Amino acid sequence: MSSFEELVYRYDRHVLNIAKSFRNNDDDAKDIYQEVFMRVYRGLKNFQFKSEFSTWLFRVTTNVCITHQSRKKDHDSINKEIYSDDDSSIILADTLTDNKSTDELAVGGDISKYISKALDELPPQQKMVFTLKYFEEYKIREIAEMMQCSEGAVKKYLFTATHKMRDRLKNIMREER
Repeated sequence: MSSFEELVYRYDRHVLNIAKSFRNNDDDAKDIYQEVFMRVYRGLKNFQFKSEFSTWLFRVTTNVCITHQSRKKDHDSINKEIYSDDDSSIILADTLTDNKSTDELAVGGDISKYISKALDELPPQQKMVFTLKYFEEYKIREIAEMMQCSEGAVKKYLFTATHKMRDRLKNIMREER
């Protein structure tokens, strides 16, 4: 038990950071964190040391994040609200069709909210690759190991996710010329 506690202590912040980056919601991140360590505890006896423990742990984390995402999938994503306050709200469709300036879109909110919402619209595998690469700064090879797929698949997910993010954020991030 003390060995397991040491593993939790050593990796807990990293698992929580991946979960937060993936879900951008503290409650969801805590749920993912808890589920990851429950799975690790139950599966530790089957760990065969064919890879680093951290690789196995982050593979479990990746799988839990993707599973959690598929459970929370919002099918009406284009009409999903991406910003709201007491006086107004903005839905994703507004940002894709209007010619609002960046200043107008950012009033009352932070650009990072729009980025997080656009990230939430990605399919789970693309979101995970994007998160691990750009937020957690893993290498393509490491991501491929964690996700148990080829480096080519990771590159394809990353390429597609990057293009989707650019497309979804083009009106928000448009620089004045």
